[in-house]
Amino acid sequence: MQDILDHITATIGQNPDRGKTARYIPDLANVDLDQFGIAVCLADGREFQSGDAATPFSIQSISKVFAVALALGKVGDSLWQRVGREPSGLAFDSIMLLEREQGRPRNPFINAGAIVTTDTYLEGSTPKEALGGLLRFVRDAAGDGNIHINSAVARGEMQTADRNFALAHYMRSHGNLTQDPQHTMGTYCHQCAIDMNCIQLARAGRFLLGGIEGLGPRLVHKTRARRIQALMMTCGHYDGSGDFAFRVGLPGKSGVGGGILVIAPGKASIAVWSPGLNAYGNSKLGTEAMEALADATDWSVFS
Repeated sequence: MQDILDHITATIGQNPDRGKTARYIPDLANVDLDQFGIAVCLADGREFQSGDAATPFSIQSISKVFAVALALGKVGDSLWQRVGREPSGLAFDSIMLLEREQGRPRNPFINAGAIVTTDTYLEGSTPKEALGGLLRFVRDAAGDGNIHINSAVARGEMQTADRNFALAHYMRSHGNLTQDPQHTMGTYCHQCAIDMNCIQLARAGRFLLGGIEGLGPRLVHKTRARRIQALMMTCGHYDGSGDFAFRVGLPGKSGVGGGILVIAPGKASIAVWSPGLNAYGNSKLGTEAMEALADATDWSVFS
């Protein structure tokens, strides 16, 4: 495995065509493109890393995986009355489907759906309490207390969140937001501003492997873990989800910070990071690296 990762870092990780950073979030716009990291945590407990795997980055929408697990733990399957489970086929911040479907988002990984998910786990708590609960979940999953929210990134997100605020208020007009939109959006922007490195993220992803003995506590039931992975496969890369499934064949969740969390069911949790994005808003080199890793290991849900 180490040879595979080192080869990926030496080849794909050095590709000069690296994509572009997320320009609309101030602290992400100027991240050095010449960074690439990858980490793999196997189900037997072994860990491997290569490149800039220890460099922290903003996980952004990858946080939605942990948020949906937290919301399901709080309200169970009643969450699906407020948010769907279907791919959107549109950009992650599109308002078109909300208008057509009366304020019920297609899935919990597009922005509107994630705002509903945040609104769900926020209910009955202050934003500070809700974020504390989310951080505890992520830290427990990673077995690492040194995971924090980047306050500068969170501030920048709040300052540029006009479209997300519009989504929130539109859903509230349809009765699909129960908390104060300012509180929900503040919680959402801070949730997306969690900093992690590839090693921490790969370790945290192990909670979706089903609580394998010796790899930390079982945070969700294996049936729920399977269903979250199904959503990652069909919706985890926005309108590029089909392309990622075709090329990689594994459940994954991307973020505009350039990270991707990928699960090889029963085998491994993988995190890859390269800050340059492709046309879909997903890590360009991260996607290429995962395609190479899947080919080298023959990991696929379709084999």
